[in-house]
Amino acid sequence: MNIDDLTVRLDGVPVGVNPSREVTGFATDSREVKPGYAFLAIRGANVDGHEFVEAAYRAGAAVSVVERAVDSPHILVEDLVQALAHLGRAYRSHFHGPVVGVTGSNGKSTTKELVAAALAPLGPVLKSQGNKNTEYTSPLVWTNLTTQHKAVVIEMGMRGFGQIDHLASIAQPTVGLVTMIGTAHVEMVGSRAGIAKAKAEMLDHLAGSQVSVLPRDDDFYADLARSAPGPVRTFGTTPDAECRVLGYRADGLVGCVVRGTLDGQEWEVELPLLGRHQATNAAAAILAAHSAGVAVLDAADALQHVEQMPMRMEVVERAGVRILVDTYNASPDSTVAALRALCDTAVEGRRLAVLGEMKELGTYTESGHRQVGAALATLPYDRVLLTGGPTKFIAEEAINVGFAPDKIESDDALDMGHVRQFLASARPGDVVLLKGSRALGLEQGLEGQP
Repeated sequence: MNIDDLTVRLDGVPVGVNPSREVTGFATDSREVKPGYAFLAIRGANVDGHEFVEAAYRAGAAVSVVERAVDSPHILVEDLVQALAHLGRAYRSHFHGPVVGVTGSNGKSTTKELVAAALAPLGPVLKSQGNKNTEYTSPLVWTNLTTQHKAVVIEMGMRGFGQIDHLASIAQPTVGLVTMIGTAHVEMVGSRAGIAKAKAEMLDHLAGSQVSVLPRDDDFYADLARSAPGPVRTFGTTPDAECRVLGYRADGLVGCVVRGTLDGQEWEVELPLLGRHQATNAAAAILAAHSAGVAVLDAADALQHVEQMPMRMEVVERAGVRILVDTYNASPDSTVAALRALCDTAVEGRRLAVLGEMKELGTYTESGHRQVGAALATLPYDRVLLTGGPTKFIAEEAINVGFAPDKIESDDALDMGHVRQFLASARPGDVVLLKGSRALGLEQGLEGQP
């Protein structure tokens, strides 16, 4: 689009711009601006993007989108969030194929990738890139829509009530998929019941005949089902699940094999992903694709081509030591799943883990960390480094349940030097799990490793 097109779709006011200049992309960080980009000046709690407009122009920005006047050429909008929603809806209105909305406490991004792969038999699929699932980034997915796209997959994140409602009002999904209800970001809504309510906001935007794809094993399944305005289809491991997982087998650290059944047909798929939790994610993706018109076996076959996302059980090898980097984020459920995933496969040496604190748990902070400790005590780990104050509850619970105290090293605060030292102590044949909340940046512990 050109700047004039963008202005109209944002419902903004152009100030000093060249209306015919082409816009080639978007950036919310001035350091990510490329020539021709539109820079979005976001006013955050700690940083005001308006202060970086000049830096964006020096980097080649074609225009900035601002909420208050600046010296450089710009598009002025009253509210950036609403302007981007207007932009997204303008593009969405031209698409008439299936749109799958994906949300949930854990597994959103991976399941989004699985759904996109499963939909591929329909033709080219537009999907949210990376973790672009916020009110600023999700609407921009639609700007990449072309006439070639046959399906769209939109990931929706949650940081409080109303956010998914807002995102779903833009995406207008025709299939709504909820992965599970856990405790990630629970401090924003107070309880798991609050999380279920927030996730169900997506279902409110489905028309009466459109399908909700829900986790049958989840203890909030009934609440979600009551929120669904139309047909409900389910996935999981229980006999009641419509798309049921029948078996899981780890294939070393390179992936897994999942078997299941749907619509009277047994399916099997080799995934380049690790972890028993990927079995239900795969079942969810097959069911969502089937709801969008893809044959069961075609959807299953297509899953083997799923793209693995960085920092999500990503295998990095250093001097004969394999490190499972799962540092994009962490919650009690995802941390337990990652710990168990490493124990589902044989290793030549020892199993080690670096576990960072899990943030945004609010009143669940102690119980969530204790949940991890109880699980750790049942697993064959040889040594564990715990870093961050709340991880003391992991240690306490693990020891209470029977984990040997001499296998645990602890730091009250993040000490990246200790993380590097712990990783350096690993021997060839060992496998190390690196898991923690995004804010910790535990993957930095790999810097300087041979």
